[in-house]
Amino acid sequence: MAHIIVVGNEKGGAGKSTVSMHVATALARMGKTVACLDLDLRQKTLGRYTSNRATFLKKEGIDLPSPQYHELPEIDAADVKQGENIYDLRLSAAIAAVESKSDFILIDCPGSHTRLSQVAHSLADTLITPLNDSFIDFDLLAHVDSDGTRILGPSVYSEMVWQARQLRAQAGLSPIDWIVVRNRMGAQNMVNKKKMQAAIEMLAKRIGFRTASGFNERVIFRELFPRGLTLLDLRDIGVKGMNISNVAARNELRELIKALNLPDVEINF
Repeated sequence: MAHIIVVGNEKGGAGKSTVSMHVATALARMGKTVACLDLDLRQKTLGRYTSNRATFLKKEGIDLPSPQYHELPEIDAADVKQGENIYDLRLSAAIAAVESKSDFILIDCPGSHTRLSQVAHSLADTLITPLNDSFIDFDLLAHVDSDGTRILGPSVYSEMVWQARQLRAQAGLSPIDWIVVRNRMGAQNMVNKKKMQAAIEMLAKRIGFRTASGFNERVIFRELFPRGLTLLDLRDIGVKGMNISNVAARNELRELIKALNLPDVEINF
């Protein structure tokens, strides 16, 4: 069975689609067959990212390892039986169509609480939660006191993950390996960084997730999207002089893949 990776966070702007595309493409470049689903049915940022990639590679006559994007199939409402949910059926049908021929299925969730996102979390073998280095984003995981030093209790997103864990346990499935990724980190405000790090470490022990470093805030990520490229593709399209920022970003991706500890993955970049 395919290993299911879910990238989720109920707040937009945390870099979920950037993380999704880079993880999926890195796995494809390591010889894995990767199917991608985008559950943001309105914006479809990951879907647009993969479409941009296909268009650019065809235009340039380049063949690079890539994840395969799949739309959720449409289902006639007349075929939905009483007590069934049409979104559950669409997601189940999409996974059933790719599971037997994929090593990994990566699911990018919207930045809001939806039925599709809730169900996807219960399917996750690995859950990646990108988090901006801000207590505004942290508030989705837990409430803290005014000093940001004491956790008062779990918040809405943590409760949703807990419910997903309960559903998996009832179904006899393996526990979710939850990784919170500190993403889009800036170079300043060291006091806030230290407080965030301390708060995340406290919460990790309390509700059971691992932590990893994601990507620093870099211009390169905005430039890659229109062509559907990732950091690992730059040399293949003729970029010879990698600047320090690009090299550092590539190393951040390597460390992230290493931290995910996915099955049968040997990092070769």
